Parts: sequence; C-alpha cells; structure tokens
Amino acid sequence: MGLVGELANNKFHMIYIASCGEGINAYHLIQSALVQFPNNDITVVKVPHIRTESQVDDLIEKTLDTDSLIVHTMVNADLRRYLTVKGMEEGLVTIDLMGPVLSKIQNFLDDDPIEQPGLYRKIHHVDLAQVSAIEYALAHDDGVNPDDLTEAEIVLVGLSRAGKTPLSMYLAVLGWKVANVPLVIGVPMPEVLKKIDRRRIIALNINLEQLKAHRKMRQESLGTSDMYSYTSREEISMEIEKARKYYITQGFSMVDVSSKPIETSAEEIIEMITRRFKSQAHKR
Repeated sequence: MGLVGELANNKFHMIYIASCGEGINAYHLIQSALVQFPNNDITVVKVPHIRTESQVDDLIEKTLDTDSLIVHTMVNADLRRYLTVKGMEEGLVTIDLMGPVLSKIQNFLDDDPIEQPGLYRKIHHVDLAQVSAIEYALAHDDGVNPDDLTEAEIVLVGLSRAGKTPLSMYLAVLGWKVANVPLVIGVPMPEVLKKIDRRRIIALNINLEQLKAHRKMRQESLGTSDMYSYTSREEISMEIEKARKYYITQGFSMVDVSSKPIETSAEEIIEMITRRFKSQAHKR
C-alpha cells in the first residue's frame, strides 16, 4: 500500500517512530507525509535508541491502548524482523523505512551492511542540539505555542515585517532556542512574557522606510491592495513610536536591524545574551 496509503487510513491516531538512533529523519518524513492530510488528528511520538527485543516489547505494549501504527528505521535486521513479527501478532501495522533501502544497496554493492546504530551521527557529527533548536524556533514562530515560551534562550519581539522570523531561524541554526512574538499595536501581548527573564527578551527596531518597503513587498506577494493602514507612512510611523515606548516601559533591550545583514544583528544579540549569562554560555 505504501507510506501515504497507510497514513490515509483514518483509524490511526498515533504514530510511533522507533529508531536505533534519534529518529529525526523518520520524524520529518512522517510530518512531510501528514501535511497531505490536513484534517488528520494524528499524534507522532519518537521512541529513540531501540536496541533490544525487550524495548520492542515495551513499545508494542504502548500501542495496545490506542489505534496506532509503528514506523521504524532500525539498522539491525534481526530487530526489524522481531518488530515486524510482533506487530503482526498484535494486528499492528508496521512500516519499515530502513530495511528495503539497506537491502537494495546490499544487492547493488554485493556487500553486507555493518548494522551499527548511530553511525551516521558519529561520522557526520550531526548536532542534535542544533536540530532541537531549529525545531523549537519553527514551533514558536510568530507567537505560536506561547505556553512553553519560558524555555527559550532568546525571545525576539517586533512589529510585523521587522525581520523576526529570518533572524530566529538564523540564530536557531547556530544552536540557540529562539521564539519570536509579534507586537500588534492595540493587541495585548501574551501574559507569559511577564514570566520571562527580561535579559532574554530582545526587541527589534527598524526604520520607517525599510519597514514600509518590507510591508509593501508582503502586500504585493499576497496580491491585495486593501491594507492601507499596513503600508501607510503615517500608520507605520505611529506603530514604530508606540513600539519603542512599549519596549522601554517593559525593560526590553533593543537592537536596530535597519539596513543590517542578519549575521550582524545575530552577532549583536549573541554577544548580549552571552555576556548576560556567562555561567550558562553555549560552547559553540
């Protein structure tokens, strides 16, 4: 039936990703497939470091209380077979993402795989902290998921089109857990901001002409012309002034991102945060 065919079956509500490593690649593959089913209510759970049959048994046990399927990327052939057999005994659908690929390459090279878990990360020095930071930034872009905002190492605040998202993503690639929150004049900011150490909140300032140009480009990309207040010089000037007053009253540090490359703004922010939290400084 294939991966997409399995996912199209609406009876599944849980997908467990079993891996001898971290399961990150399988996780992103499954998420890429799930976006093709926008009305799905599936929860995806990673179960990393599966190395023994008893761990497989524990995983199978977890699935029995819910409608589930198991996707796995284990390099050990015996463990893959064990999971497949156990899944069949319990009437569970299991999808093997690793076995068929290894088999085809094995036949092509006429050589056997060494079946060593975690080898890719070891060889390529995959930085899991970096992956985690990127995932966090994606999940906390534009004010989304404010409930765990206190976990952020850096929180960027700024007006619409001030450059919060690209700066967040750049910092995340460097390994920083960054969230960004839009400031909309007249709309209350999330209450959780009051619980965050002010030293971690960075407000982005941008000059009127640049902000107007960014918003004009956004307006054109949306193909709409009924957003006068969004691109009006007078309205933008008012927003910038009110934003600055808000930042000052809240005690937020400000970084001017006008006419600067992202790298420069990021360096300023990193230097600021590192100086403030020397004992917690990242080792990069």
